[in-house]
Amino acid sequence: MTQISVLADAIGARVEIVNAAAGEDAARAAAITGIDLRAQGIRPGDVFAALPGARAHGASYAGTALERGAVAVLTDEAGRDLVAEATSDSVAVLVHPEPRVALGAASATVYGHPSRSMQVIGITGTSGKTTTSYLVEAGLVAAGRVVGLVGTVETRIEGIRVPSTLTTPEAPQLHALFAVMRERGVDTVVMEVSSHALALGRVDATEFAVGGFTNLSQDHLDFHKDLDDYFGAKARLFAEDSPVRARRAVVCTDDVWGRRMAEVARAGRDDATAVRTVTTGGDGDAGDAAGAAADWTVTDEVPEETGVQQFTLTGPDGIARRATVGLPGRYNVTNAALAVALCAEVGADIDAAIRGIADVAVPGRVERVERGQDFLAVVDYAHKPAALEAVIGTLRAATEGRIAVVVGAGGDRDRTKRPIMGEVAARAADLVVVTDDNPRTESPAAIRAAVLDGAHSVPAAERGEILEIGDRAAAIDAAVAWARPGDVVLVAGKGHETGQEIDGVKHPFDDREVLGAALDKYRTAGLDGDHPPAAGGSHHGGKA
Repeated sequence: MTQISVLADAIGARVEIVNAAAGEDAARAAAITGIDLRAQGIRPGDVFAALPGARAHGASYAGTALERGAVAVLTDEAGRDLVAEATSDSVAVLVHPEPRVALGAASATVYGHPSRSMQVIGITGTSGKTTTSYLVEAGLVAAGRVVGLVGTVETRIEGIRVPSTLTTPEAPQLHALFAVMRERGVDTVVMEVSSHALALGRVDATEFAVGGFTNLSQDHLDFHKDLDDYFGAKARLFAEDSPVRARRAVVCTDDVWGRRMAEVARAGRDDATAVRTVTTGGDGDAGDAAGAAADWTVTDEVPEETGVQQFTLTGPDGIARRATVGLPGRYNVTNAALAVALCAEVGADIDAAIRGIADVAVPGRVERVERGQDFLAVVDYAHKPAALEAVIGTLRAATEGRIAVVVGAGGDRDRTKRPIMGEVAARAADLVVVTDDNPRTESPAAIRAAVLDGAHSVPAAERGEILEIGDRAAAIDAAVAWARPGDVVLVAGKGHETGQEIDGVKHPFDDREVLGAALDKYRTAGLDGDHPPAAGGSHHGGKA
């Protein structure tokens, strides 16, 4: 257990006892057993981290936190005054000018710096973080490691699933999770690291053994002012002046952003401050900014009709190893190469890691839904333009039939990508069904209109048929009803998600279940000789 004075020294805060006359000695002597941002999540012995917010100061909820057993409050000067008003009891307040900045170090201190006891692999980038994380986990397990996974879909400790709501948890939850993993014997942690987590300090005081970078494309421009700002947030995992700089780096240099990130990772005043950086090239010849070949290269790719892909992976040791990944799409070969390189950087056996990645399936990523239908039905998380374009391209290469795409865009997020999503879908697919994704607090019709604007920007002769159906289940029904033998139906945007957020309420909705139900319905109707018509909607023309 941590003492209040030890925590204060670790983060550079001063300890002030409000209502000191009521028991200053007892307040100073209290032992800390945890820390939380949420007043409702406080347990006896916790520190309540009361941060200033855009709408309210966290210290406004200090009364609730103290009632639930908080022994101290971490806050700023304004929060200190609110705490004093919230109780007549003697309370230790750790006053810091920027408590958000101090939160990571405070959390790590309270839980005994658990990330120091494990090798933590952080994976960042726009697309591929989740898939790469699953591949790395499988490779490490095959190599005999005891592994923890922290990501978008789920958190797992030795294969036991824990629900996940953020790509990267807030610092108190993250370090508490690390502490539990340490107690259970985990020696290596694989975690997705979002740009929000890096910019907001959620991973502060995490000691990364290795950082991995997948790629960068447009996303989250509702949070970041432009792509350079977005890149800068990702670069905190590799930059010389960053407090969370990984000790080693593995960077995919297939795009210009990757080559730039490799330069960031290699930067150092001297050999002592430089980071060991290795690169991967998914196309066999991608290298660094100077044109040098990547350290890990992919050649001789052989995709199979089942979606399984064989390829040769040549590492820095010059040995060419044949590898398999059970996921379709060239980008998944790239993800697999990055995963093997990450395993190698933490000392895992390379051949074992390659065996481990062969049969990995990732929830909601090019996930097939089979109900005995005579066409391919797929759910994918693609919710950004580059990802949508990549998955449609993958499916196009795997079929001689037509492709239908059910697509929308999320509310309260980057508005600039909405028309681009529509344009990508209309240009690449034969049928585009524009529907609702997670409207959140925005008008669903307004979001659909933006997606439709992009779809209509494609010349009529070059675009697919466009259909607008707001109800997502009805939209999926329509795409299934349209399909003929040999076609493809892609439901994009939500992937593994099991809810649809509308006007602040999350309703149960799983694309995989809804697509399966639609397939059952239309297959049954077809067997009965009475195939039902497609659900109604607004038609917007299509290719001649």
